Amino acid sequence: MTSQYPIIAILLFFAIVFIQSGYDKVTDWQGNLGWLKGHFSKTFIKNYVPQSLMMILVMEVLSGAFCVIAVIQMLVNESRDWAFTAGCLSTATLLFLILGQRMAKDYDGARTIAIYFIPAVLLLSWVAN
Repeated sequence: MTSQYPIIAILLFFAIVFIQSGYDKVTDWQGNLGWLKGHFSKTFIKNYVPQSLMMILVMEVLSGAFCVIAVIQMLVNESRDWAFTAGCLSTATLLFLILGQRMAKDYDGARTIAIYFIPAVLLLSWVAN
């Protein structure tokens, strides 16, 4: 069971990150939308910001939920099945986020997401075996 602790820690980390981010988008939709419209005003998705925000919201909530489910599964029966799915979803979500930051030429924002990507890849490598 102790070998599961690093995996559980990363899953909890991403559960917090993605659920809080999704919560922020739901509770301040207009604020997020307004900021993102300006952020992406010079990109090809400038006319699709609301749809893009909704897609990211869904991906974040699903990623966070799957991370919580994975932690519960690991604590109950030490299975890593859901952890792999949670890792895949988390990685995909981060890839979409970094794509947006790069399109907007927000290189500092992209760098921050790259930092989050490191534990996501570690998680996948640990649970894929």
